[in-house]
Amino acid sequence: MPTHTSSPVVKLVGANGQISLGKQFAGRQVLVEEQGPGVWLVRTATVIPDNERWLHSEQTAGALRVALDWAQTHPARDDTADDLLKRLRDEPA
Repeated sequence: MPTHTSSPVVKLVGANGQISLGKQFAGRQVLVEEQGPGVWLVRTATVIPDNERWLHSEQTAGALRVALDWAQTHPARDDTADDLLKRLRDEPA
């Protein structure tokens, strides 16, 4: 894993308790770990909400890959849309 280090930069914690990390991080989620009194580790992160975690399971990812492969070999078309809508409408619920 590549590492990137730079010289320490002095930042001022504002009256509201915030610091700016720079525009390149605007809108990003970060993890903030307090490692000791006055020592914080800030890391960019991608947080997955609990109700979406199932989408990232191995089984779901595999099924999604199969579906995407199928979609690439079967272009969308609408010449049978009317028949499909009729079948769906006529099927018992």
